[in-house]
Amino acid sequence: MTEASRPADPNGTAHARPAPGTPCWVSLMAHGTTATQDFYQELFGWEFQPGAGQLGPYVRALLDGREVAGVGHMPPDQELPVAWTPYFASDDADATAETVRHCGGTVGVGPLDAGADGRIAVAVDPTGAVFGIWQPTAHFGAEPTGAPGTPVWNELLTYESTGVTKFYRNVFGYEDDPTADASEAAGPSGLTHHDTLVDQVLLRRRGRPVAAVRGVGQALPRDRGAHWLTYFRVSDVDAATARVTTLGGRVLTPPHGTPHGRTATVADPEGARLALLERAG
Repeated sequence: MTEASRPADPNGTAHARPAPGTPCWVSLMAHGTTATQDFYQELFGWEFQPGAGQLGPYVRALLDGREVAGVGHMPPDQELPVAWTPYFASDDADATAETVRHCGGTVGVGPLDAGADGRIAVAVDPTGAVFGIWQPTAHFGAEPTGAPGTPVWNELLTYESTGVTKFYRNVFGYEDDPTADASEAAGPSGLTHHDTLVDQVLLRRRGRPVAAVRGVGQALPRDRGAHWLTYFRVSDVDAATARVTTLGGRVLTPPHGTPHGRTATVADPEGARLALLERAG
């Protein structure tokens, strides 16, 4: 594939092409997109502009002029959970989709062209968790600034980590790494789930952790099953959690401390789960 010129941010700085296997975008399919935009605008300060609509009406969320996420309209005949879905970069979406099928996953959408922006597919891993595949052409995804209001981490919550880690390693070439250092292995989620140490694996590309798989056993929510959880940075997790409830959302896990900062898990008014992270220091 011929590499497109690198898009620039509002300051003119080139946005680097994401390495294969790197989470490069998150997208939410919601029933009421106007109310959803209002919620996230109040929570994170996002603004919105129209995006590619190959999967239906779609807008891109911007923060300080930089694209950070997408919100699309869930077709009324779809009975899927409203959820944030991470997209992982690929140099060849068709080949990655074929690998997904070969390794026991399914491809529910695509691969198909998203205008001139790139090529997209939506897949399901063997545990039932939904994720996306993005082959960038003109749109390289979200620039990882780490600023409040932006996605900073993705973690797969599943019954146990071993089997599905092999799936993602085969699909994206990760180095699976059950880390002996519990503090590192925890990632932003912390060390515990209901005060019990859980099994966790960091997914690495070239030695750098890019995502995690966390096995929580019977604590896996029965109403959602295995799913990816996206962490969004906030400057004050307690204030952000209070704002969620004021705006009609719910607090699923109250703010608590971890080695990486204070975090909470919440749901927006339509039930999409997300984590809020206030970095330590």
